[in-house]
Formats: sequence, C-alpha cells, structure tokens
Amino acid sequence: MRNLDTFFLFLRIMSDLQKAMAMLITVFHKYSGKEGDKLTLNKGELKDLLTNELADILGKASDKAQADKIFKDLDANADGLVDFQEYVTLVACLTMICNDFFNKK
Repeated sequence: MRNLDTFFLFLRIMSDLQKAMAMLITVFHKYSGKEGDKLTLNKGELKDLLTNELADILGKASDKAQADKIFKDLDANADGLVDFQEYVTLVACLTMICNDFFNKK
C-alpha cells in the first residue's frame, strides 16, 4: 500500500507527460504477471489488455486470429511473450496513427 500512496502523491506533482508515462507503466502491470512472469504479457494477458484498454482503436482485436497476429507482430524477439519494450512499441505506433488521423481532420 505504501508504494501506491507514494505513487498518488507523485501524481499530484508530475507534469502531464510524466503522468502519461506512469499510466503506461500502470496499465502494463495491471495485465502482466497474472499468469507467470510479472514483467511480461502472454497471449491471454495481451488479449485482455487489447480488449479492455484499446477496443475503441483496434476494433476486433478481441477476435482470436487478430489478437494472435498482433501478438506475433509485437513479439520482436520471438520468445512467446511481450515485454515492456514491445508493449511500448505498440502504444507508440498507435499514438502516431491517432496523431495522423486527427491532424487530417
């Protein structure tokens, strides 16, 4: 509980970008380690993250074939897991796509 209290204290003094970084970390760890290594996402954990956090952007990511493709594309080192760096790559790519979309509007 102490770490969580400290986290919320820091949230009050963080810049917006620091808050965004903290949220990226928080969301990753919300799903990682439910089954196995707490520092990685397996296919099921990634599917849950995509379904619960990115459904509005990815649409049918909850479809097994689509989720499998996203997982395979993210798993750059082919170890059967998505680590934090691979997850951040997904978020960065989606952020760039969203930026392009909104700049065209």
